[in-house]
Amino acid sequence: MNRFLVRWLINAVALYAAVALVPGIQAQSTNWLSFLWLALIFGLLNALLRPLLKLLTCPLILLTLGLFTLVINTFLFWLAGLVGTNFGVGFTVAGFWPAFWGGLIVSVVSVLLTMFLKDEKR
Repeated sequence: MNRFLVRWLINAVALYAAVALVPGIQAQSTNWLSFLWLALIFGLLNALLRPLLKLLTCPLILLTLGLFTLVINTFLFWLAGLVGTNFGVGFTVAGFWPAFWGGLIVSVVSVLLTMFLKDEKR
C-alpha cells in the first residue's frame, strides 16, 4: 500500500511538471487535489491500456527499435487529459507535439523521482 501511495504522488508531481513546463497544455484546475485525481486516472489508464497497446503494436515497436513506445506514451498522456476533463480535473492538449513533450516529461520526472525515492528494502 505504501508503494502505491508513493507511486501516486510521483505521478501527480510528474503531471504537474508537464502541465507547468509545456506551453500547449492547459489545466482545468491548478490545485493539488485535482492533480491527485488526475494522477489516479493516469495510473489506471497506464495499468489497463499500456500492456494491451504494447501487445497490439509489438511489430511497430520492434520495427522502430522501441521508439514507438514514445507514441504510446503520447497517446496515454492525451487520453488521461481527455478522461480527466470529463471528470473536471483534466487538461487540454493543443496538438501532437505538446502531448509528446508532456508524455516525455512525465516519463523523465517519474524515473528521476523513482530513483530518488528508491525503496531500501529491495
